[in-house]
Amino acid sequence: MSFFPKISFQHEVEEYLTKVFRNHELIAALGTQEAESKYQSLLRHLSHPPSFTTVRVNTHLTSVKQVKKLLFEEIQKQFQGLCVPLLEHPKLQDILLIPVIGPRRDLKKCASEVIVGAQCGYAVLRGAHVYVPGIVSTSRSMKAGDLVSVYSDIEGKCKRGAKEFEGVKVFLGNGISELSRSEIFSSGGPLNGMGIRMIEPVYLSPSFDNVLPSHLFLQNLPSVVVSHILNPQPGERILDMCAAPGGKTTHLATLMRDQGEVIAMDKIANKVKKIKQNAELLQLNCIKAFCYDGRKALSVEKREDEQEGPPFLPESFDRILLDAPCSGMGQRPNMAYSLTLKEVTSYQPLQRKLFTVAVELLKPGGVLVYSTCTITLSENEEQVAWALKTFPCLQLQPQEPHIGGEGMRGAGLSLDQLKLLQRFDPSDMTLQGMDIISLQDSREDDLISRANKDCIGFFIAKFIKLNSK
Repeated sequence: MSFFPKISFQHEVEEYLTKVFRNHELIAALGTQEAESKYQSLLRHLSHPPSFTTVRVNTHLTSVKQVKKLLFEEIQKQFQGLCVPLLEHPKLQDILLIPVIGPRRDLKKCASEVIVGAQCGYAVLRGAHVYVPGIVSTSRSMKAGDLVSVYSDIEGKCKRGAKEFEGVKVFLGNGISELSRSEIFSSGGPLNGMGIRMIEPVYLSPSFDNVLPSHLFLQNLPSVVVSHILNPQPGERILDMCAAPGGKTTHLATLMRDQGEVIAMDKIANKVKKIKQNAELLQLNCIKAFCYDGRKALSVEKREDEQEGPPFLPESFDRILLDAPCSGMGQRPNMAYSLTLKEVTSYQPLQRKLFTVAVELLKPGGVLVYSTCTITLSENEEQVAWALKTFPCLQLQPQEPHIGGEGMRGAGLSLDQLKLLQRFDPSDMTLQGMDIISLQDSREDDLISRANKDCIGFFIAKFIKLNSK
């Protein structure tokens, strides 16, 4: 049963998505009732956090066993002795899975309220405390040390500094205020730092603030799968075309044992800075990050200078990851999706421009992995159909590990082609809560299966370049 209302969209986007998930191919295969049931299930899942927190271990510096021990002690401390298991994944041997307890329906709401922005609210649902920049409004008399109930303004309607808010708000749990209202909203007040320490969140997940920062990296499970599928080898030259904030970049470097070269690009300077910071924190030296637009990364002429960064000559890379900018509809939790239809449909042409450059930059025999964190056909299976038609040199490849489901019908791909794709679709799992008793009664295999399915919406395609065009 849903604890939160299903995700809402702008009317035009809702109409667009309804057509996508009621396309003729899908209806012919599943029937109208099952197709509609899966779509409604997906909408309900998207407003809830995944069932597990996924932590990738930096195996460049330490072992999974060592981090597991340290993390278990940390979680017991945070959860005041509550015994939550840490699971090792049989197919992804550099991650740990932490079950998320909740939703907790018995929490009593406080008279004093704090309203936070939607993005802050989503972070709270995945284990974060509330930091000052995320606070939009508080009760007029709130003091430091007060017990408060925290709510998310999912529609962005609350005015900053308001003393009360009667709009749509979603209860996230209870916490202790670290600051008074006047300290938060005064002109000379703190702009950073913790505002509310969550002590009774609706979903109980560990906070990773300053917890083993050089030894682990918070990543969604499908995002970890992507790097394993690219399977970079020591000594190779790898391109991560749209790399920020660097989770996959650092994973690629780790899988290569920090031997070779990982070129990371992003067109936003602050994001490139974050990639460099993450590489430094995880002590990975083979990463070179550049502020550059991937659409312009191809150079047809050899340059006179000795600069090692973009643009690059054709056939410069052994493997390329294109984790493309996308409409982001697979991210969880999300209760109110704000993009317009024009914004949603703007991603397909951008992705094709990046993909075209990637094919040119890839060596014959090289591997290209394309991924998104969205659920549309136009950015996923339709892109695969377009790529196979546009680039005869490309061939779809099997993916290892194959943990998600096959591709979705509707783009004209054959059943064999769909089986080579990997679509993580949370609607494949019944939406259900998790408490300590059910957790202790569950078999580990069943928990791993649930972690594989009840994650963010994600899509992966793997190609090999057979010959030079």
